[in-house]
Amino acid sequence: MINQINRLEELFPDMVRWRRYLHEHPELSFHEVKTADFIANCLTEWGIEVHRDFAGHSVCGYISGELPGGKVALRADIDALPIQDEKTCEYASKVPGVMHACGHDAHTATLLALARWFSERRKELPGTIVCVFQHAEELSPGGAASVLASGVLDQVEAIYGVHLWTPLPVGHVYGASGAAMAAADEFRITITGKGGHGGLPHETVDSIVVAAHTVTALQTIVSRNLNPISPCVISLGVIKAGSAFNVIAEQCTMIGTVRTLDEHTRTIAQTRLREIVELTASTYGASSSVTYMNGYPSLVNDSMEVDRFFKVASQRFGAQFVHRLEPIMAGEDFAYYLQQLPGCFLFVGAGNESQGIVYPHHHPKFDIDEKAMLHAAILLAEMALNRLTAG
Repeated sequence: MINQINRLEELFPDMVRWRRYLHEHPELSFHEVKTADFIANCLTEWGIEVHRDFAGHSVCGYISGELPGGKVALRADIDALPIQDEKTCEYASKVPGVMHACGHDAHTATLLALARWFSERRKELPGTIVCVFQHAEELSPGGAASVLASGVLDQVEAIYGVHLWTPLPVGHVYGASGAAMAAADEFRITITGKGGHGGLPHETVDSIVVAAHTVTALQTIVSRNLNPISPCVISLGVIKAGSAFNVIAEQCTMIGTVRTLDEHTRTIAQTRLREIVELTASTYGASSSVTYMNGYPSLVNDSMEVDRFFKVASQRFGAQFVHRLEPIMAGEDFAYYLQQLPGCFLFVGAGNESQGIVYPHHHPKFDIDEKAMLHAAILLAEMALNRLTAG
């Protein structure tokens, strides 16, 4: 059966068609109703056992082979983002303010192709393939935890997923041992001072000045409180204060994220953030509050499964196209699966400068080189079959 993997190329036109349909009809996290219907209809048409209503709008397809073997899960995320599509192409989003700006449409199309390919080869399939089309990856608390809690992955022995990644060139595949992606936490800081006339600052407590000192001080967590070899990112994405040029703002709100690769660093960063906000505000006579929301945990790949990746990918694609990847400080709720199951999350190059496919993920002009879907399908098929046959 492994020798037939190249026949996935026959399904590539379908992958493109499915992906473009989904790209035109994106749905936000926790609202993937029509997307789930589309997936379920495809699986049903191919005679695949379909499970729904077990966790949000996730869809699960079971493909049982006629040969004895274990059970392996493959996962794709299906949700889109609240971004206006600015591409000029025939398959641009038809939904105002919503687009697939992270490649989840392509992940879904890839897994649909694999589901069809495996379903047509049940006589040669040793074991069971579980295709998980997961809702709500983009928005915490995500969909992975509820999929796990539902029990649909009971008895699964390993799980694999891929992310098509435009910063990496098409034709290349990547794996990272250990912590591969970051825990993604969110915080909201409110500084409350005393508002007043812009020409009489001595009669006020300027919340913007306090916020400015806070922003600078927060960066000392990374530079002075944490081990220099333990990655951490603290980024402020939103600062809101004031309403007029001549009014000192009484209140300033800041929203940001903390990204870490291990729980010890994560705990220190949160503790110091709270301390710095409180002490900085009080130093200037202001008050403060912090709301800190733990997001997805760090994604930690199983070392044996990463070794499997390097073995099977090098054999299939050639060692010159297989690379070890440094950790990426983006977050992924696939991390929850890896807390309970052996497996790994891999990256497949999807960028192509010659075609102008250079925009980053979550950008209004994001797109992919669609050949990356075929590479991802072949890689996931290799990983699943190797696990089922070699253990």
